[in-house]
Parts: sequence; structure tokens; C-alpha cells
Amino acid sequence: MDGRTVLVTGGAGGIGREVVTRAVSRGARVAVLDMDAATVDAARRCGAICGVVADVTDAAAVAIAVASAEAELGGLDVLVNGAGWDHPAMFTDTGPDLWQRLVAINYLGVLAVTHAALPALRRSGAGAVVSVASDTGRVGGWGEAVYAGAKAAVVGFSKSLAREEARHGIRVNCVSPSVTETPFQERLEADEVGRRIVEGAVRATPMRRVGQPGEVAEAILFLASPAAGYITGQVLSVNGGVAM
Repeated sequence: MDGRTVLVTGGAGGIGREVVTRAVSRGARVAVLDMDAATVDAARRCGAICGVVADVTDAAAVAIAVASAEAELGGLDVLVNGAGWDHPAMFTDTGPDLWQRLVAINYLGVLAVTHAALPALRRSGAGAVVSVASDTGRVGGWGEAVYAGAKAAVVGFSKSLAREEARHGIRVNCVSPSVTETPFQERLEADEVGRRIVEGAVRATPMRRVGQPGEVAEAILFLASPAAGYITGQVLSVNGGVAM
């Protein structure tokens, strides 16, 4: 990653922070985009060049934030779409407000950030986009029907974009984790449905544990690096074997 310029959305916590820390340690210049100014400051303490504040569901704000990050970094080689959110519930207990929020954050946010970043990635000549999907998008998830649908959309979008952007030297891939030990998991376990999701995932996982943020971050950084120079349009699961 030496000398690569990287923008990480959701880079202030969980998997995103691990991506930032590890990319910086390998010589990358990193910018963080997050919606909470306090957590952006925390991410900058991990070595990021800059932090920009934007809600990924606000396309206009995202465009400004991405342009600011590119200016600070002096270009953009890699985009990591790590921002995400979930609220587990049975589908029959949900309604349009929740559906719209889940789709806006987990899918439309990926569209907005990627659209804003593509001109800079094209100028790089060897750009890479890595989006964090979810194994629920591949096999479904009890109590996560809308979230799973949004993550499946990220996979379909990424595969399609990989075909469109290959001629511009841009690779587009996804990393697909299962339950990972992050503050997001802690929030899940505070909810009855979420707790059952986590417990069921561990029981179903051959390795009998949840993932660690660093394990997911390593997969992201591999796909973002020149070592993956002939890999595009792929989904790499980091799931302990729960889905094969």
C-alpha cells in the first residue's frame, strides 16, 4: 500500500478503523469519511491524513466531502465503502421508514460515494473500489430481510461496475463478512432479535466464533492492493465457513 491514497467511509469505528490503521502502517495516505465529527477525530489519531464529515445518504454533501478528501490526499487510488447500519427485526414488524433508512445507508450511500469518487479513481490509472457487503446478501439473514437485500444490491452493483470500469483501470470488488466483533455487534446483542442472530451465527459457523475486525480489514486491504491486480468483480467471504 506504500504511497497509495485511500478514502475509507465509516472509517471511524469497527472494521473501518482497522482498515485505516493497517493501511497507514503500510505506507498509505488515508482519509476518513464519517458522519460523526468526534469519531472522525478519533480516526485521525490512528494516522489518517484528514477526516471529512458527511452523511452517506446525502449525495450533495458526499460530493463535497470526497472532493475535499481528494484535495487533501493529492489524488485518490482506493475507495473503501465501509459505512453501514442495521436494525434487526422480523420483516412483518417493520415499515417503510425503516426500509428506506436501511436502503439509503447500505446501498444508496455506496452509490453516492462511489459516483463522487470515480473521476479521481479514473485519474489514478489503477484505481480500486472495495465495498463491505455481508454474507446475508448471499444466503439471507433471519431478522435482516431488508438489510440483506440492500447488501445483495451492493454485490450486484459492484459486479456491474467492475465490467464498466475495467477499461479505465479500475477494479471493483466486495468483502463479505459474517458477524464480526465490533460496536455494531454489541448493538445487535442489546436487542432480542439481534442477540438471536449472533448466537445462531456462532452455532452455524464451523470455526465456532465471530470474526475479528482485523481479519476483515486484511481481506479489504488485499483487494485494494496491487497484489490483487488481476482480480475484479469478485466477492471474498470472511465468515469462518458459515457459508461456502
